[in-house]
Amino acid sequence: CGAGARSCGWLCVSPGLSPGQELWVPLCGSLCSEAADMLGLMNYMEVMRLFTTVEIVPPTSDENVTVTEAEFNSVPVRLFLPRRAPGGLRRAIVYFHGGGWCMGDAGDYDHMARRFSNELDAVVVSVNYRLAPPHHFPVQFEDVYSVTKFFLQSKVLSQYGVDPARVCVAGDSAGGNLAAAVAQELLEDAEVQTKLKAQVLIYPALQALDLALPSYQDNAHKPILSRSLMVRFWSEYFSSDPALREAMASNTHVPPEASALWPLLNWSLWLPPDMRGAHRPSSPVWGGAELARRHPGLLDPRASPLLASQARLRGLPPAFVLTCEHDVLRDDGVMYAARLRDAGVPVTHHHAKDGFHGAVTFLTWPLELALGHRLFNTCLGWLRDNL
Repeated sequence: CGAGARSCGWLCVSPGLSPGQELWVPLCGSLCSEAADMLGLMNYMEVMRLFTTVEIVPPTSDENVTVTEAEFNSVPVRLFLPRRAPGGLRRAIVYFHGGGWCMGDAGDYDHMARRFSNELDAVVVSVNYRLAPPHHFPVQFEDVYSVTKFFLQSKVLSQYGVDPARVCVAGDSAGGNLAAAVAQELLEDAEVQTKLKAQVLIYPALQALDLALPSYQDNAHKPILSRSLMVRFWSEYFSSDPALREAMASNTHVPPEASALWPLLNWSLWLPPDMRGAHRPSSPVWGGAELARRHPGLLDPRASPLLASQARLRGLPPAFVLTCEHDVLRDDGVMYAARLRDAGVPVTHHHAKDGFHGAVTFLTWPLELALGHRLFNTCLGWLRDNL
């Protein structure tokens, strides 16, 4: 994190806490959030942010990377600029942090962004998009899209010494959702002349229609990201409406008019046999149309990139998709990789059999794992070869 703090993805903990105490922070945060929400004192996610943002991480430069803050189209960003003399125009990464659209910021991802910048000799733009609550979809998407579109202007790329043919979007979890959505939206924006070179999607959340996929069932109670927490993130992304949250929890939130979209999410078509396991496909339990009318984002591909048609996917840039076995979001990424490949998009799908949600951020003591370094280095290697 910086200034003595230690980081685990969106969890930034004080150096005064022991390792044992640190592991209690998310649990205590969840319990207190539930209590405050039930009593009507504060929204669940607002309390969680108090627990998961223990310390503000200031931008701090080092001998390899200059770190500054700026605003692109009025959206705050943290910039990571290599200090070494350029050998030519540099590559660039526009990064969107994870945290369920509700938590986290660029400071929490300082270590990852710094390593990307230093080891790839890349300009990294890490975006501080607005969070839910109080900001709900499409605000988060609009923020990251606005930043990306601003950065892709020829004059801005030139200002930062970036090769317009070597720019990618990247993100983890909710950030992977945003990266996929931005890549799709750019295809239809006639104002943007610069094309993305690549997209990096790290255990992305890609659809909100079927929250009973095999991975949601098999990993419902796994640490870091349980099914109940992911449902909470999804519902809060759209609204703080308890009715929506309850319907999503029972997977009865999808209106009958979405039936035409179901083949795009039919896991029996897109998942390999070993991931289907003993699960058997069943017809969706359709919910009432009223929720969809109140929350149109449910059926919007900008919120659920897996809802894009095969025709829309065909023009996308090459993709690196990382999925983890022990993750409720596993099937989202696996299905998207399969659909991209079916649409003719070059895809590298790396599936970590021993992986879990958030593993890539386990890079610094005391929450440091060989798994985290291995997966991060896999992403790094792909970018080195493809960006």
